[in-house]
Amino acid sequence: MREKRQDAILEIIKEKSIETQEELVQNLKDRGFDVTQATISRDIKNLKLTKVLDDKGKYKYAVISNQGNKVENKMNQILFNTLLDVERVDKFVVVKTLSGSGSAAGEAIDTLNFTNVAGTIAGDNTIFILSRTDEDAQKIVDSLKVFLS
Repeated sequence: MREKRQDAILEIIKEKSIETQEELVQNLKDRGFDVTQATISRDIKNLKLTKVLDDKGKYKYAVISNQGNKVENKMNQILFNTLLDVERVDKFVVVKTLSGSGSAAGEAIDTLNFTNVAGTIAGDNTIFILSRTDEDAQKIVDSLKVFLS
């Protein structure tokens, strides 16, 4: 069942621009799968999906290419392994990481090349990201939540 569901997820994100887990849940339900957001969250992590900016300026789920940039894949893996929490406060995004991982995770976030980021500051276990607008901050939060365990 899991394999069929994950195959369906990959088909859906290739066919449509899926911005949220809720949209993905609904699309799977439309295909006859009985799923919850928690299940989808695990599938997203297992499939190593990430959010990318589409040509309309919106974020959508996409597959991290196995044959893509090795550095990018390693940076994404750092985020999968170290991010604990992501929160928006006005134009700021506050990212909590494992102790000692802030700098590495901050560098990994910088490699995502968010166009809506004015700057990042990383400490031992916290990263502050300044976005250009409140809406941009929410987009960043949504993109980074993909990496949460």
